[in-house]
Amino acid sequence: MAVPSRGDDPPIPPVPPGGGKTGRSLVVKVTAGKDDPERCNQAFTVAAAAAASGVPISLWLTGEAAWFSLPGRGDDVSLPYAMPLPDMLASVLGAGTVTVCAQCAARRGITEDDVLDGVRIAGATTFLAEVLAHGAQALVY
Repeated sequence: MAVPSRGDDPPIPPVPPGGGKTGRSLVVKVTAGKDDPERCNQAFTVAAAAAASGVPISLWLTGEAAWFSLPGRGDDVSLPYAMPLPDMLASVLGAGTVTVCAQCAARRGITEDDVLDGVRIAGATTFLAEVLAHGAQALVY
């Protein structure tokens, strides 16, 4: 089943679990939060579309996006023609991994006890391992 799109985009064709024939995975790093909701939403949209398509996905919350690791913090981010941010985050959590940058979390006083269930806190070595893995594609927003 194809993933429905928003606007004029054609539906995204389904991809078998494991990334299909290519064996590719996607790592999306979002650096913007409420300070730049459109760029932030683009990152979440791509990550959620990958999750819905069966592409192995890892979403990294860095900078101001680190706040979205906390319960209720994305509820008031709203853009016309965009899916709600909490729905997209739940989609990614259900199909992949969501990580908060360790330094970004520390600077904001965010701990493992604070974050949503399923969200982890990790550092640069974990990020590098993911983006340098065979078949990985990294996108930064």
